[in-house]
Amino acid sequence: MVGGPAGLPDDETYDVVIAAAGLDPVESVEGTRLGWDAVLARLVAAVRPGGALLLRLDNPLGLHRLVDTTPWYARRDDSAWAIAGVLDRAHPANRDQLRERLTTAGLRPVACWAAYPDVSAPTALLDTDHLDRDAGSGLFDAVLHGACASGFTSAAVLQDPARLAVDALHAGRAADLAPGWLTLAHRPADPADPATPTADGDLPVVLAQTGRPDIGVLEVLHGPSGWRWGLTSTSDVDPPVVAPFASLEAAYRDPDALSGPVPSGRLLRTLLLDAALRRDLATVRTLLHGYAGWLADQADADGRIAGAAALAGADNVVVDGGRYAVLDPSWRATAALDVDVVLARGLWRFAADLLTGGYAHPWPSTLDVAGLTVVLGGVAGHDLDRATVTEAVETEAAIAAALHGLDPNGRVDLANQLHAVTPTDPPVGGHSYQQLREAWLRQREELTRLAALTAWTEELLTSRERALRRAETTIGLLSGSISYRVGRLAITPARLAKRGARAAKRRATAVLAPKQEEQQ
Repeated sequence: MVGGPAGLPDDETYDVVIAAAGLDPVESVEGTRLGWDAVLARLVAAVRPGGALLLRLDNPLGLHRLVDTTPWYARRDDSAWAIAGVLDRAHPANRDQLRERLTTAGLRPVACWAAYPDVSAPTALLDTDHLDRDAGSGLFDAVLHGACASGFTSAAVLQDPARLAVDALHAGRAADLAPGWLTLAHRPADPADPATPTADGDLPVVLAQTGRPDIGVLEVLHGPSGWRWGLTSTSDVDPPVVAPFASLEAAYRDPDALSGPVPSGRLLRTLLLDAALRRDLATVRTLLHGYAGWLADQADADGRIAGAAALAGADNVVVDGGRYAVLDPSWRATAALDVDVVLARGLWRFAADLLTGGYAHPWPSTLDVAGLTVVLGGVAGHDLDRATVTEAVETEAAIAAALHGLDPNGRVDLANQLHAVTPTDPPVGGHSYQQLREAWLRQREELTRLAALTAWTEELLTSRERALRRAETTIGLLSGSISYRVGRLAITPARLAKRGARAAKRRATAVLAPKQEEQQ
């Protein structure tokens, strides 16, 4: 807005006014500053009766501040020209204060979305009312984890933001921990009407960018029968979808699959991690048996799985009682995969998250990722071997290359990285100081174990060398004794006689051999 709020014509009103950057950037550095409430009043005056205002508000206690290595009050970059702290009473600091300010200004709040992972460039918007009510939703779990895991890869953070966001979700505080909120408020056509407008049925529950930008924005709507999929294109021209048979990639995305109801339930990965942390092997066995059985039901007569089920890992499967379902069915395998490979890939991904993430678990600490995958396969009732796990890792590299648009060289590098993952490594992707410290502790424990093993080996070799020296000394003493010499004198004639008998036998054989040939 050129000239700040003063640049708005006094005689014009609009159906929709959008302040997607908040109200602080609306003010101009030239002239007298109006303050937050005065700017809001000017924007409300620009909204036509019956129109709407879409307003962003930053959260001073958001997840981005909790994981940031640099405190917000120490920033001196150009973007820190406006400081919003909780002590500034001129600014609302939470959703309740924002609703109160909007109501005082003559607007009626209709809906609010939590913006993750960064309010200035969000990749996920989630309805705050549903976040508060549906704390166990597998959809919210997957969207929050995906947005926060990919949103903090460019810089180190204090702790894992994805884990913190998921924990906040299940504690019912994901909306309060959001980096910011996007609020939709209506200006009533009749100010005397006390009725409070309700959210339109077409307003989204979730808007998320989960794939490459060319696919559009993933949309989830709330209807009479529950949540249903939607997909909003980001351009007027739909991008061409490469047919599976024409693609050399291991996976492709089919936007048309995002239709119908969203499967309900909790995310399998979260359930498995929770059971592992509590050492609840019975629950782990039940979940993995159900997962393996569900995969087997998706296989054809040849034991191969095609379509979305072939890519169904623990992070894309929801569990509702005894029912398993793929959460996002848009990603599909180009070619059918063996059921054991699909199971091994899902278990390997979970094992890698469990070990590199530093989670406590009930299995031996000496297991590597492939070894834990084999153990988890046994818990699921399948006899997996390391060769199958190796094939599953190659499949994971090919699928990840397709998901992220990597070239062949990038795919080879990724495969090498995945094969080299060890329990002492930090998780792949963005690193937090917590995770790096846990990886350092695991490396220290491994070095301590190896040092103890080396010391035990050296002690064993030393003891064997001492025993060998004692044996050599004993042999040396015995070889100089009278009994040893007498024994040698007694044995020598026998040795000579034995050698003579062998020589006579050879001569006799040589003489008789020609005669036997003549007789034949």
